[in-house]
Amino acid sequence: MTLSRRHFGLGLGVLTLAACTGGVSGVVPSGGAGGLPSDLLPVPNASYDAWVNSFRSRAAASGISQSTLTAAFRGTGYLPGCVKRDRNQTEFKRSLEDYLAIAASDERISKGRAAFARHGGTLQTLEGRYGVDAEIICAIWGLESFFGERRGDVPVISATSTLAFDGRRGAFFESQLIAALKIVQNGDIPASRLTGSWAGAMGHTQFIPTSYQAFAVDFTGDGRRDIWSDDPTDSLASTAAYLQKNGWTRGVKWGGEVGNGAPQGSIIQPQQGGPRFAVTSNFRAIKRYNNSDAYAIGVGHLADRIAGAGPLRSSFPPDVNGLTKDDRIALQQRLTAKGFDTGGSDGVIGPNSEKAISAFQASRGMPVTGTPSQALLAQLS
Repeated sequence: MTLSRRHFGLGLGVLTLAACTGGVSGVVPSGGAGGLPSDLLPVPNASYDAWVNSFRSRAAASGISQSTLTAAFRGTGYLPGCVKRDRNQTEFKRSLEDYLAIAASDERISKGRAAFARHGGTLQTLEGRYGVDAEIICAIWGLESFFGERRGDVPVISATSTLAFDGRRGAFFESQLIAALKIVQNGDIPASRLTGSWAGAMGHTQFIPTSYQAFAVDFTGDGRRDIWSDDPTDSLASTAAYLQKNGWTRGVKWGGEVGNGAPQGSIIQPQQGGPRFAVTSNFRAIKRYNNSDAYAIGVGHLADRIAGAGPLRSSFPPDVNGLTKDDRIALQQRLTAKGFDTGGSDGVIGPNSEKAISAFQASRGMPVTGTPSQALLAQLS
């Protein structure tokens, strides 16, 4: 997702995908020192420290106690990686075909069906309570955190305070910081466990703090709205509650591919020459979660696949380089077989594939462009 584009209703399922093809959300996987990339660990910054000191009075005016402030900011600090990611992700875009290749990949469908089998009772109960299709709830879970596998390890207080201090969207992130402090003060979770993405989205379905305050529910009845637990129940319930309160209509399908059993609805064609979709009011409700046609189609299509439906029937046109998805998959497979690892063969040409192409071109004394082509595909045969 691009954080500048979406409406910040909730977490980080995205139209503009991460550079790797592992997940659709903006969650940063664990790795490196302390379980995080080095640029997401605190570094000294005197200006940030001064900003935090000035913020304390504004937090107090918003009802945050000194004890909460002391506990919440203990061990936190300025995270340069949050600023870098916020500034670098706004223009990175994918076609709908690429988006769906990741959002409804074979792996995500398989994991989604397994997750639905494990939590089907809970999901069906939520459908009965809130009217939101169980598969839709499950699909949002899959897009936002890969069914709970990628919830994010970044301290939310550090992330939101860094982005509030940075100033590009300071007022927005200061509101998220205050909301996060209220979550701690309310006792929903200790500050030490308040973790999420680099932009402060939290839990299995990536709620930002203000949306957590407005829509999160304690479905388990333990007195806490715990979206961070390994148990996804409160997160899934909160997602259902969010959609219900944002216009979801019980019993109405989200939409579908035209000519493939789609309900009556408005016709859209997000990618020129690609499939057309008939979409309903519930498609628009999904967009309240993330204001992107691609995201809403991704959720709906993944939900359908989890429920047992087949792939889209209509094809997408060749890309700007004249390659179909099958061509791109073959290109990735052939590069990898020759020792130039593309990091997977999903037909999505991202940075890993571009590096592999460049390395192959350099090894053959060719002009290094990193750009796929039919000629390159033929040369790899």
